[in-house]
Amino acid sequence: MSSMESDGALAGLRVLDLANYRGGLCARLLADMGADVIKIEPPGGEAGRRIGPFVDNRPHRDRSLFFWFYNLNKRAVTLDLQRPAATAIVKRLASAADLIIENFAPGRLAELGLGWEVLEQVNPALILLSIAPFGQTGPYRDFRADDTVLAAEAGMLYVNGRPGHQPVRPLGLQAYHSASYFGAIAALCALFARDRDGRGQWIDLSMQEATAAAVEHVAGSYFGEGRIEPRRGTLHWSRYFRVGRCRDGYIMHCTLGDWTSLVEWVKADGKAQDLTEPQWDDVLYRAAHAEHLFDVLDEWVKDYTCEELLERAQALRLPYASVRPPEALFADEQLAARGYFVEVEHPELGRRFRYPGAPYCFGRSPWRVYRRPPLLGEHTGEVFGDELGLAADEMAALAAEGII
Repeated sequence: MSSMESDGALAGLRVLDLANYRGGLCARLLADMGADVIKIEPPGGEAGRRIGPFVDNRPHRDRSLFFWFYNLNKRAVTLDLQRPAATAIVKRLASAADLIIENFAPGRLAELGLGWEVLEQVNPALILLSIAPFGQTGPYRDFRADDTVLAAEAGMLYVNGRPGHQPVRPLGLQAYHSASYFGAIAALCALFARDRDGRGQWIDLSMQEATAAAVEHVAGSYFGEGRIEPRRGTLHWSRYFRVGRCRDGYIMHCTLGDWTSLVEWVKADGKAQDLTEPQWDDVLYRAAHAEHLFDVLDEWVKDYTCEELLERAQALRLPYASVRPPEALFADEQLAARGYFVEVEHPELGRRFRYPGAPYCFGRSPWRVYRRPPLLGEHTGEVFGDELGLAADEMAALAAEGII
C-alpha cells in the first residue's frame, strides 16, 4: 500500500474486481476511498477498453476515456479465468482479499470453479458481491439486459419524456451506475457486519431492483397511493420545478422559496398575467395549477439571458438554476472554487488530463487520486510475482500459454 492510500477511509481493504464496465463503477467508488482494488481482466483487455471516445481519436486499449473513468485508482492484472490454472491463482488471491466484485451471468462463477461455496471455504471472512441484471434467482435470472433494458424494466424509461409521446432513454448509463452505488453500499454494510460477527457473506444484487429503487417517485406513488406515474416532460413530479428557455439557454424554474419576491419581479416586468391573484399565494394551489403557472413564467423569461436571470434570482433567494451542457461545467465558478476537477498525470502519454473529482467531502480521509487508470496488465508482475510469490519461470510459462 502506498503512503497516500494509507490515509483513505478504506485503507487496508483488498478488493478483487472481476467486473466489466457494467459494474466497474462499484469498485472505483471503493478505490477512491483508499481500498486496494485489483482489476482482473482477460489477456486481451476488458470490453470497456474498446469503447470510445479515445485520446486524440486514436482507438487503443490504453487510450479509452470511457475506461479511464471507471478505473481510476485501480491496479490491473491480466488473467484468463476460463483456464484451470487461473482458478488456482484467484483462490490464492481470494485467501487474502476482503471483497470480490463480479458481474458474470448467474452460475458462471461456479462453472469456473469459483462459486460461493468454494470461495467461502478458501476465506470464511470473504465478501462476494454478485451483480446481475435480475439477480441470482427468480424467473428472469438467465435473461440478458443492457442499460436500456434495465432502465425500462425498472420504470425509469417509462416516466422519461413528453406527455403523449414515446418514452425517452435516460442519459448515460444510469442503471449500471445505480447498481454500482447500491453495490458499494451493500459491500460496506457487509464489512460492518463482518466486524461484528467475523464472517463474510454473499451479496446478491439485482441491477433491475437497484435501478427501480433509484427512480425517486415511481415506487412511492404506486405502493403508497396506487398511482402509475406518467411522463411529464421537464415538469418535476412534485410540480414545483420545470425547465424554461431563456434567450441564450435553459433554466430551471422553481415556485418554492420566496413566492412574493418572484411574483413581484414578474409583475414589475409586466408579465405576471393572473399570478398576482391571491389564490397563487397557496403553495398547494401552485402545484395543482403548475402547467399554467410555468407557461406564464416561460413567457416571462424568454427575453432574459441565463446569467441575468440567475444573478437576480440568487439575490432574491429564489432557488433557480441553469441547465448547462456538459462542456460548460469546466467554466463553472462554484466547481472551480471547490477544486472539483483534478489533473491526473499520464506519464506514458506525457500529458495531464482533467477528471471529475471528489463526489463527497471527508475531513480526515479526503477523496484523492492515488493512481491514474492502469494500462493493460500493468501490475501483473507486481501482484502475481512480488505479492503472490510466483517465480519468474512460473510467470513466463503462464504468459507463454496465454493465461496471463
